[in-house]
Amino acid sequence: MSNTDTPPVLFSSGLGGAAAFWAPQLQAFEKRFRVVTYDQRGTGPDRSSRLPDGYSIADMADEAAALLDRLGIASCYFVGHALGGAIGLEFARRHPQRLRRLAVINGWGRIDSHTQRCFEARAALLKNCGVAAYVRAQAIFLYPAAWASANAERLAAEDEKGVSNFQGADNLRTRLTALRTWDAWNSLPTIQAEVLALAAKDDVLVPWTASQLLADRLPRGRVALLADGGHACTVANPDASNAALLEFLAA
Repeated sequence: MSNTDTPPVLFSSGLGGAAAFWAPQLQAFEKRFRVVTYDQRGTGPDRSSRLPDGYSIADMADEAAALLDRLGIASCYFVGHALGGAIGLEFARRHPQRLRRLAVINGWGRIDSHTQRCFEARAALLKNCGVAAYVRAQAIFLYPAAWASANAERLAAEDEKGVSNFQGADNLRTRLTALRTWDAWNSLPTIQAEVLALAAKDDVLVPWTASQLLADRLPRGRVALLADGGHACTVANPDASNAALLEFLAA
């Protein structure tokens, strides 16, 4: 967390839930914002705590609001990646007075059939092949093939860390169920905040068209497309991602 005298921006991660996901954004954003990152409930140091039945995206949004309370932050800019974007949209619906602007990265308002197919495959991999296989396969869904090939040693280190810090099969399944069943389509027209839907056109997990549909559905939505970067474009293409996000948030 950075300078308390600058406008706050809350970064919310995807299915992995780790604050460390946003490392490529810190230097660029800390010059202009008070940066807040966090490990989501059931991940990081909290991964030994089992999530309750019926745990939902709404619960996650309320937990983000509670985090702001603990930090004494009345309102913030919000940047969410995939699941974190769903949290941001739910935050916009449940706590509109606390949101300045929202950026949703490779997200959606209603899950796409292709994304469902990918999540089904990942869940089956975890169930039938175990944690190590699940973690190793993540790079296939997160990164462009050429980038993954050029960063093989980095990904091998990430795999090792991902296994040792794995959030646990039960928690992952609970969070995945919450994400797969979340559908905000009918409530999107009620969200009055300005929202940027940022997408990479080579994302193999979430079609970029889901971001276009999301932006079109929102009263004050807009879309920005990156030529490359994959699902984790903030990692694989941080310069272009940061530029688009900063332009929107600082407008």
